[in-house]
Amino acid sequence: MERKIALITGATSGIGEACARKFAEGGYDLILTGRNVDKMKAVERQARELGADVLPLIFDVRDRKAATAAVNSLAGKWAVVDVLINNAGLALGLEKEYEGDIDDWETMIDTNIKGLLTMTRLVVPGMVERNKGHGINVAAVGGDAAYAGGNVYCATKAAVKALTDGLRIDVAHTAVRVTNVKPGLVETNFSVIRFHGDNERADNVYKGIKPLTGDDIADVALYAANAPEHVQVAEVLVLATHQANGTVIDRKQD
Repeated sequence: MERKIALITGATSGIGEACARKFAEGGYDLILTGRNVDKMKAVERQARELGADVLPLIFDVRDRKAATAAVNSLAGKWAVVDVLINNAGLALGLEKEYEGDIDDWETMIDTNIKGLLTMTRLVVPGMVERNKGHGINVAAVGGDAAYAGGNVYCATKAAVKALTDGLRIDVAHTAVRVTNVKPGLVETNFSVIRFHGDNERADNVYKGIKPLTGDDIADVALYAANAPEHVQVAEVLVLATHQANGTVIDRKQD
């Protein structure tokens, strides 16, 4: 049986790395994108050990020319992407909106929104032409309602929800499926990046509660991808047991 191909952006850490591992275990071959060569080599090695054939692509999704060149270079079996996981994304800072860092804003908007749009524009037309494929976008609970300090980040994830819903409408005449996965607290390097390398501050985000892991979110993505062809898992909100939404978290579990 021919193995399906999943293209995963932001595959060198966190949820993206977990998706690479889970989809490799699930029998997929992988196109992995990321910016860090050394981390990519480690993820690639692990995926190969799990039986996957892997094509690593080193580029930043914010760089439209690099993304276009990378996708256009795909040939042979790699040109047929069955699952696109738009995972690349980040949060930076928790400042009030009127005190925020404009460079941080641009990085979040260019990665979380424009990068996702670029990859969608490059990959989904092939799915539509083949009348087969699946786009999975990783948003966040913060896209449902803003929380203190989340302003621009939450706005970008609200945009991911709207763009995912819009794409689902646009491909409804085809057999292409579209899924939006919205994680709550996931313990990855997400908070370390948000706080510009302040590990102590990042650790405090998860104190008093058992958070989700990247594997938990990867399991959801794999389930959606492997659902029967007539089943479209449109949207999944995944929270830790003691998290009710983006702002209500019971931290008395330690």
